Amino acid sequence: MDMNVVEADIFEVIGTQRAMRRLKPDPVPERLIKRVLWAATRAPNGGNVQPWRFLVVTDSAKKRRLQEIYSAEWTKYLAPDSAATRVEMTPEEAASKKRTTAAGQYLADHLHEAPAIIIPCGFLLAVNTGIASGSSIYPAIQNLMLAARALGLGTVMTTLHRHNEGAVRELLGIPENAHSAAL
Repeated sequence: MDMNVVEADIFEVIGTQRAMRRLKPDPVPERLIKRVLWAATRAPNGGNVQPWRFLVVTDSAKKRRLQEIYSAEWTKYLAPDSAATRVEMTPEEAASKKRTTAAGQYLADHLHEAPAIIIPCGFLLAVNTGIASGSSIYPAIQNLMLAARALGLGTVMTTLHRHNEGAVRELLGIPENAHSAAL
């Protein structure tokens, strides 16, 4: 057994997986990043073509710019006329949403402090299968997140940056035939 594994029981890992929006800035050893990427690439995928690449962003200036892009989209998400604000809720749901919103705001303000931001990119296949086109990336993301949890690392999956994918694409040099599936 690898000495870096915090939790080896897959059911415990699944049962304790959480979206960690308050990430610590502590450095993550490159070998652990490689380990979670290895797990991601073992995910099932359509046609066994592995239509993905993973960008690991550790450059401070690029992380800061990603935070700015993300924060701008977060602000739009919270706007009074957005779909996110028009949902009727019970008092319990409203309290939960308030906590989640506060954690989301923290992420929007501090994303650049994460030691590494991994951006899974999917390549769309020549045959467009509608909603399933490009979907192979999401099992890979889940594998990555579960592996990180097993190693004692926190993760959160978000897609808000995709509302300004052009800026992300330009910042990171993502080619036109790839799409950032998450951050």
